Amino acid sequence: MIDYYLILAAIILGVVEGATEFLPISSTGHLIIVSDLLSFDNSSHQVFEIVIQLGAIVAVVMEYRKKLTATVLGLTHEKSAQDLVINLIIAFIPAAILGLMFHSQIKLYLFNPVTVSVALIIGGIAMIIIEKKIPEKVPSTNSIKKSQALFIGLAQCLALIPGISRAASTIMGGVISGLDRKTATEFSFYLAIPIIFAASVFDLTINWDILSIHDLPIFIAGFISAFFSARIVIKIFIKYIANHTFVAFGWYRIIIGLITFYYFY
Repeated sequence: MIDYYLILAAIILGVVEGATEFLPISSTGHLIIVSDLLSFDNSSHQVFEIVIQLGAIVAVVMEYRKKLTATVLGLTHEKSAQDLVINLIIAFIPAAILGLMFHSQIKLYLFNPVTVSVALIIGGIAMIIIEKKIPEKVPSTNSIKKSQALFIGLAQCLALIPGISRAASTIMGGVISGLDRKTATEFSFYLAIPIIFAASVFDLTINWDILSIHDLPIFIAGFISAFFSARIVIKIFIKYIANHTFVAFGWYRIIIGLITFYYFY
């Protein structure tokens, strides 16, 4: 029998994931709170989170499909396409290595409301400081240097701490290294594709034994809602950062961090 409440909860969580995955506000923190409020304790909860992340990633692929297709087709003869792929590989490697090395320890010791709330608050404060101090320089993903890509990759390692936010660490890492907001954000979106896809495949592999055909309706509902909410948010976010700073997101993180700490403790 289909549990319609779980499907509704899956849709809501999918919307939350899609709306927060690519904003510098931590999807993990929001999912922890909303999952608890909805009493969403499905037996395949870990796999469900992987599925909705994939829904959000597919939204990025669709949004930038022309750029991604042109990059793939130009790999053999266009330097700009080759440079972008090399930079993505450079930025991908640090977090991939650390994630593989410390995956179980991170899940065991850091996935808790205290870590998430503190990381949200510290990340928000850092974001506000960075916005007030760092000048903008590089206006295109085609102009990113390998040293900048490496710095963004190292910054992404901070996102292994739940609550820091992969988007926040990579975007702010890009801004610190000299990219303008739009370029840093777009590179963060591109980088999300390999890093989240790799993490999803890894998590699916180690959680394969808990998959059940009965969870399929829940997975489908979450995937679809994450996809559509991510498509909408990506478009709005790109337009927003063209004329605004990330300071508002910094204050939002601080408020959500305080709410998360108060809610659970």
